[in-house]
Amino acid sequence: MTDSPAALITGGGSGIGAAVARRLLDAGHRVAVTGRGEERLRRFADEVGRPGELLTLVGDSARYEDVRAAVDTTLKAFGRLDTVVANAGFATHDSVAQGDPAGWPEMVLTNVLGPALLIRASIDALKESRGRIVLVGSVAGFVPTPGNLYGATKWAVTGLAENTRREVTAWGVGVTLIAPGRVETPFWDGLGSLPPGHLLTADQIADSVVWAVRQPEGVDVNTVVVRPLGQPN
Repeated sequence: MTDSPAALITGGGSGIGAAVARRLLDAGHRVAVTGRGEERLRRFADEVGRPGELLTLVGDSARYEDVRAAVDTTLKAFGRLDTVVANAGFATHDSVAQGDPAGWPEMVLTNVLGPALLIRASIDALKESRGRIVLVGSVAGFVPTPGNLYGATKWAVTGLAENTRREVTAWGVGVTLIAPGRVETPFWDGLGSLPPGHLLTADQIADSVVWAVRQPEGVDVNTVVVRPLGQPN
């Protein structure tokens, strides 16, 4: 294994995932990012200058074959895996009483099954590197919102983080849940406009992720909730 750490980020072509990738590249990491949209990944690679330390991998984070292939490709290219960031996720922006169920299965699979698949696919490599699992959750995974099924998926991620920590901590693998409040990202595209009030930037959330990843050996930061000032919930 080389000395330069390696990370794999799902949903890394835009928003928080892309911001984390940029920060880690700047910090000297080698980074693989996955996403379902080849064009979005291509644009991201162009934006950062297509460095040799970046891999872009087309795949669905809710399909184990794709996640397993992403892990294998990252290991083959970089020789190690130190960090995985389960970032892929989206909201249907509707409610359980009045929404359209047609969009719910994909959201639940991406938001809940996806992080679990990434953990399963990467754990052997993370045991070897004594690395870190980062799950991107949400304030919605701590504060109930009326009828919000997206929030229920993030409550599941909150539970998955602690359940995973209790299993993998004995193997020297850290687990960090990053739970952002309102962030200015493509997450809001489905609503057609940004919510009112001050919003965090994707770069500010990325700073929290990188801070957790770069903790000293033996330190396990488990839950980081980051809200913009003025967000009451």
